[in-house]
Amino acid sequence: MTAAAKPYHHGDLRAALVAEGLLLIEEQDADDLSLRELARRVGVSATAVYRHFPDKAALMAALAGEALTRLAAAQRAASERAGGGSAGFSATGAAYVRFARDNPGLFRLVFAHPVTPGHAEKSNDEAMTMLKAGAAALAPPGTDARVFALRSWALAHGLAMLMLDGQVQVDDATIDRVIDVTMSG
Repeated sequence: MTAAAKPYHHGDLRAALVAEGLLLIEEQDADDLSLRELARRVGVSATAVYRHFPDKAALMAALAGEALTRLAAAQRAASERAGGGSAGFSATGAAYVRFARDNPGLFRLVFAHPVTPGHAEKSNDEAMTMLKAGAAALAPPGTDARVFALRSWALAHGLAMLMLDGQVQVDDATIDRVIDVTMSG
């Protein structure tokens, strides 16, 4: 049963709006998201949305924040499965690419509607924290950890965007090989 087929009664409208908003973003471009359509799908009046989000930008920031939380969870799980260290760091990069592949709308949302003003690199989200910590621990001798983090992020993000834009088609094994920070060539 869809949210539109049953009335809203569970008591946490903000969470319902975020959950349904995330579903809508996977169905359509984030910029096409309509607050009226979102309210209809949740089963409330359009004005009810404004009790939790003063405008569309606030809703989009909340959706991007949830997308970042999901990305971080995927990366954390991948790192733990790999056993941490350099294998875990590489696994977080591969998880980043896979998240983009599996959740293209959410992935694009994070960069189109950042949670914090300014550059995504300044965000204090868990995904960025993991990247910085991994880079600090694993940067080759003589390499600035900040530069290593940016290089690693650029590699994963570049591959993700090439995939999303239809420029390359790669399987999971290729993603792992491209992102593996221990490979030298």
